[in-house]
Amino acid sequence: MKKVILVFSFLIATISNGQELDITPQNSWFKAGINAGIPIGDAADFSSFTIGLDLRGQYLVNPHFGIGIASGYTHFLGKDGADDFGIIPVGGFARYYFKQEGLFIGSDLGYAFLTNVDQNSGGFYVNPQIGYHNKKWNIYGYYQHTFAENSTDIQTIGIGATYNIMF
Repeated sequence: MKKVILVFSFLIATISNGQELDITPQNSWFKAGINAGIPIGDAADFSSFTIGLDLRGQYLVNPHFGIGIASGYTHFLGKDGADDFGIIPVGGFARYYFKQEGLFIGSDLGYAFLTNVDQNSGGFYVNPQIGYHNKKWNIYGYYQHTFAENSTDIQTIGIGATYNIMF
């Protein structure tokens, strides 16, 4: 896992150091939105539904490729007497936009902190996405997998939407 994070960090550093960053409203956005999902795998045994907040800062390296930082909060609703818990992801992301408006693919990589979980602080997470974008909105489907401590896998599939605030 450490190697994946190191390679991803090196890739982002190489891309961003290879050119001078010129932050403008045409190439930089703050993205804020919501998501909802269904736990799958082991997580489905103790949670029935998730709802979350998605926060991102993105820089377009070129019209088709964006990089940035990602965070937010996902709340897992407990079922069958299990307590609610949450995930706070902190990571980087990359997206490929096929056209100025339309289909995109991308993924987040980083660390996810667990809340309200005893003896487990979190672990590596990956969050691939596919969706539709335009200048103001992103609507996407996602799969999030957190490889937490003590052989705990937390997986979710869902949908989300973010609004782009240009800066």
